[in-house]
Amino acid sequence: MGTRKKSLILITVDCLRADHCGFNGYDRPTTPFLDALATESYVLPTAVIAGAPTYYSFPAIFASRMPLGLGRDVIGLAPGENTLTTVLRRAGYATAAFCAANPYISPRFGYEQGFEHFEDFLGPEFCMKGDPEPESRDRKRRAKQLAEGGPPDSGLRSAINRISRRGARAVGLGPVYDELYFQYCIRLASPPVDRMEDLRKFPSAEVIVDHALAWLTSATEAFFLWLHFMDPHSPYYPPAAAFQQLTGRDASASAARYLNESWNRSDLNVARLRRKKHRVVELYDAGIRAVDIQIARLVEGLKRSHLWDNCVLGVTADHGEEFLEHGRRYHAPVSVHEEIARVPLMIRVPGVAKRNVPASPFSHLHLAPTLLEILEMPIPDSFRGKSLWRNLREGMAWEDMAITECVFGCNNPFRATDRSGPRLLSVRDERHKLVMRVERSATEQLYDLECDPAEEKPHAVGAERPIGERLLQAAVTHIQRGISGRDAALRLKARLRELRIELRSGSL
Repeated sequence: MGTRKKSLILITVDCLRADHCGFNGYDRPTTPFLDALATESYVLPTAVIAGAPTYYSFPAIFASRMPLGLGRDVIGLAPGENTLTTVLRRAGYATAAFCAANPYISPRFGYEQGFEHFEDFLGPEFCMKGDPEPESRDRKRRAKQLAEGGPPDSGLRSAINRISRRGARAVGLGPVYDELYFQYCIRLASPPVDRMEDLRKFPSAEVIVDHALAWLTSATEAFFLWLHFMDPHSPYYPPAAAFQQLTGRDASASAARYLNESWNRSDLNVARLRRKKHRVVELYDAGIRAVDIQIARLVEGLKRSHLWDNCVLGVTADHGEEFLEHGRRYHAPVSVHEEIARVPLMIRVPGVAKRNVPASPFSHLHLAPTLLEILEMPIPDSFRGKSLWRNLREGMAWEDMAITECVFGCNNPFRATDRSGPRLLSVRDERHKLVMRVERSATEQLYDLECDPAEEKPHAVGAERPIGERLLQAAVTHIQRGISGRDAALRLKARLRELRIELRSGSL
């Protein structure tokens, strides 16, 4: 190891499932560049998030702290909390972040701390208003309009639609009316669209990499660069070039709109949705390919600037995505099944030979400490995870359980009332997984992931007593330590920040 400090690039990809990456065995060419990079990187086969969705995932990634560690009513990072970024900034690193308009990793939730340059592509007005995710609002609005027979302000046409809908329901033709009205909205009432770019809700990976490469032109010292890509996130509108490279066909914006709107329908059962799944997943996979293309462009730029040979690179995701597994779509905080909880994780360390990585669960809680040890930087005492760099370097397994948690049903963390639901928690070892919904009448399900990887045949905890009791005790210990070890000062700072924002926005 030389005396020159290594730089760090952390790439997080929203909604990226581990089993949709080529280096994890996926048969569709979603990640050809990362597949090649994997041959010289540590690929963690069982990386597990600490929380889902985004607002419950990132506290572990940056602060090595469980998402409910400061209380269920605290979202994001607390002011003054030690993070991967603040440690590196104090060590003299140049720091920058470019995040593709995800409101849950904005300054509203403390993620700008330690960054000299932080671009979230949201606009300064967002953090004062505290509005929920624009894509989520649009999706719910469209579903409501279809359910009510038209936009609420469409006058006579809306009234006729509602009367027709009630009449159709009365004579048992509701599904027929719903289908006809949906086809009318999509094929006749919607304006024509020619380009995917006109439908996309978030900045593309190309935009993010453009900004990153521009910032890197001024890099004269060790740096930490964080990029967050949204291309695989719904609605699924991948760049046309990525779709063509993945499928060999030209992309159709109108067809993509039809599929996205169909996939979002609440009136279709799973059987009817399943007919569209393949084409929807194709759009999602093209979004992954778009990210892979841009990571390749970023690395090429680093090589041209003679920075690549001194860069540690970490690539992971905040959570996965559901495509009718267990009957669900998207990634609402009501599930910690593997399609949500297991994510890709690749760490490339220059000058260090790759070793085979054990299949032990690697919690995101350990990511920041591991990256800091790789960089030979101090690890704060406040971090709850531990560095597993020696284990990776020497190919040694580790004894650890990966815990994932969130507040069940908290779809809008901007509303404090949404954060008061029961805790949803899972405890996973290399083979078994316990899922609990912690409330007065707690529900528990135990899965054998070796025999039942799709988690379709849960066992009663009592049926596998030694295994169930061990995982249950780990869950109880986790909750007890979380409460007794809570940092009261950080919790107070986080709550005061939120009150100030609410006062400025007039919501109090």
